[in-house]
Amino acid sequence: MSQVLGVKFNDFGQIYYFSSGPFVVREGQDVIVKTEQGMGLGKVFIVQQDLPSDIPEESVKTIYRLANEEDIATEQENRDLSKDAFKFCRECIDRQNLDMKLVDVEVFFDRSKMVFYFTAPGRIDFRELVKDLVKEYRTRIELRQIGVRHETQMLGAIGNCGQLCCCRRFMRKFMPVTIRMAKEQNLFLNPTKISGICGRLLCCLSFEQDNYEDFHKRSPKVGKKYNTVHGRVRVARTNFFRSTVTVAPEHGDEIEIDLDEWPEQIVQEGEEPARRPAKPARPAKPAKQAKPRKPSPERDRDGEQPVSAESKGPEPSKESSGDASENDERRGRPQRPEKKKRPSRPRQPEQPDSKQEQPEDKKPGQSEDESGKKAERKGSPKGKGRPPRRRRRKKSSPSKKK
Repeated sequence: MSQVLGVKFNDFGQIYYFSSGPFVVREGQDVIVKTEQGMGLGKVFIVQQDLPSDIPEESVKTIYRLANEEDIATEQENRDLSKDAFKFCRECIDRQNLDMKLVDVEVFFDRSKMVFYFTAPGRIDFRELVKDLVKEYRTRIELRQIGVRHETQMLGAIGNCGQLCCCRRFMRKFMPVTIRMAKEQNLFLNPTKISGICGRLLCCLSFEQDNYEDFHKRSPKVGKKYNTVHGRVRVARTNFFRSTVTVAPEHGDEIEIDLDEWPEQIVQEGEEPARRPAKPARPAKPAKQAKPRKPSPERDRDGEQPVSAESKGPEPSKESSGDASENDERRGRPQRPEKKKRPSRPRQPEQPDSKQEQPEDKKPGQSEDESGKKAERKGSPKGKGRPPRRRRRKKSSPSKKK
């Protein structure tokens, strides 16, 4: 019975599935397979009975044969050739001053093709470089530009966790990673913390994204208020690793609740939440005794304060003033001397205005009509009955005219 074999052509490459056919194959053995680009030598990493569900049976081919010692020697020669081609290509790049970085060289098993992998910030005109490589190796040459993630996958590096990069160790396809994943996982958005060796977001952010999405669906929204058995509470935070919800009640310390028990803690509408036990009343403070006030210097010996002049009402009559003086004598108060009123000045009778009553003397040579009109003008209000005055023009001096 044929088996399903998972074959890799290099350590960091993708796994391709083949059928063992009539051959008995074990893990770690080398096999020769026929591909679209020619014959190739690969190593068996997986041996299983069933095919993965995402791979159709029509795409699975049978291996050509098992590899022998000659095939293994040919593979070693190809590796040495790739090292020499790497050095030669780098010398050509420096000589032509091309803005590109050579990453790796791959030589096919039958040497029908050589692939040069490189990275560059933009488009590169490498036509002269291809001519030099074809002249040197006399085979098909392909220059393939790759990204920084594939570069790290080919070269390998140590990640922030202290282990070999996931892309070099077991990853074969790159999953899309976004900054939204880092926000949902409550990570600090520091580029140095969430970026890998390649300078892109960490691939491991996508590994647990499904678990975080499921956790956020079951957990309440942070900052929202709920009616619970503990009273009115506000969701302070959630903990993915402990699967708990921390709430802050209106009075008291924070309470941590298991996420599985959270639905039981919520009080439905119409139900009254359980009331918290009332706090014991504080003992009343003893009332402070009023301190005796010191008598002010204005008070007399009997302790009574004299009445001010402002507090008195209208001036009492002579009869009432006499009674008040008798009362003052009985109480022992000294009588106050009465204030003497200043004599009011007599009003002078109004004197008639001498200017208005006295008729103006007539000027010599002036008739009675003219003098009467003049008097009317003076008696009339300002601006009424007066003819407009004409402004006199200043005569210009003869020196200015000149």
